[in-house]
Amino acid sequence: MARSTRMFEIIQLLRNASKPRTAAQIAEELEVTPRTIYRDIASLQAMRVPIDGAAGVGYIMRPGFDLPPINFDIEEAEAVTVGLAMIARTGDRGLQAAGRRACRKLSEATQLSEALFSSTWGPKAPDAIDLSDLRTAIRQERKLCITYVDGHGVGSSRTILPFAIVYHSEAIVLATWCELRNDFRNFRPDRITRYERLEEGFEGKGEALRREWMQSYAEWL
Repeated sequence: MARSTRMFEIIQLLRNASKPRTAAQIAEELEVTPRTIYRDIASLQAMRVPIDGAAGVGYIMRPGFDLPPINFDIEEAEAVTVGLAMIARTGDRGLQAAGRRACRKLSEATQLSEALFSSTWGPKAPDAIDLSDLRTAIRQERKLCITYVDGHGVGSSRTILPFAIVYHSEAIVLATWCELRNDFRNFRPDRITRYERLEEGFEGKGEALRREWMQSYAEWL
């Protein structure tokens, strides 16, 4: 999470808090260290954000600090409500946490529907790989070295160029270019037993790979 994003999250957490929040509590929610939160809050206070409190006591936002509103019409608000609810079905813990943060932000800025829901069943989060790391590798166009066990129990090591993730109701699929097969290959993250992000990247190739892959797999999506 970028520092600017994290500082925005701190503001949101304190604006929604009914009592002081400690740096440890905020750090646990944002998955950083308390020391990082202390530094961020000091920076926010230096920028005249009205945060009261101190280390060891907790922090709270003084009333009257507002963020710009977001204007959705009724259909847009209902679409956002359903979309955020369906993130619970992805099995992606990082996306689920981001969805909760987005819902918290949007609920303050616009009137989201309280009458629309989505089922929460879906694939479980994989044990050996963090899907946030996969999404980061896709964004940064970085190669991965993975150890993979297929549906027949056969293991192999692959160097892959990850460029898309598909969230099906029954499984998550990572779309890649496989250097071993010199072709597109789809992998299930729950069958990856080990992974390493490599220094070597594939900058500038991700978009072209997605276009070609979608032409070949359009009916499968």
